[in-house]
Amino acid sequence: MEVTQVNTGISYNDIRDLQKGLMSEDKFAEIYEAYYSRIYKYICYRINNHYEAEEICSHVFEVVISKYNSYSSQKSNFEVWLFAIARNAVTDYFRSQKKRATFSLDSILDMILPKSSPEEIVIKDDSNEILYMALAKLSDKERNIIGLKYAAGLKNTEIADLLEVSGSNIGVVLYRCLKKLQQELEKGGFQYEK
Repeated sequence: MEVTQVNTGISYNDIRDLQKGLMSEDKFAEIYEAYYSRIYKYICYRINNHYEAEEICSHVFEVVISKYNSYSSQKSNFEVWLFAIARNAVTDYFRSQKKRATFSLDSILDMILPKSSPEEIVIKDDSNEILYMALAKLSDKERNIIGLKYAAGLKNTEIADLLEVSGSNIGVVLYRCLKKLQQELEKGGFQYEK
């Protein structure tokens, strides 16, 4: 799955206004429009529950409103700050559930791919089951990095800033994760289409 970087339209002056405590309704609407989809996809990817993801996403934007004056462009860019809030909200959700979560790519695929025929759905479900089992073998950190990269569409450097590690570390972790997934998929009988 390929994710393209989106021009959010949030300018440096807009971020300075946020720092001064001057968030207008228009500014919030602009931030919401620019980031809602990516934040929602990331949360869905991590928790595998559309309804809960909507609630958590709403909470993320409530935090943005209440904490916008604590944002500092010297510490990180706005997007990294926003996804840190989302990541913390997901962590809080898991703590409140007190169980190890499994996740699904169905919600993301449903948003991206057109509706399929019944035959295609059965084939996709079989393939996804193998993928879910392979993803479950990754650590929480690895699944989180994959979620930030492919569901949220963050760059490696942005993920590195968020997790406070080096960009090369993220690249290595992603490479190793994808290799693990490939091996697990092959063990599960997944066949690549050529």
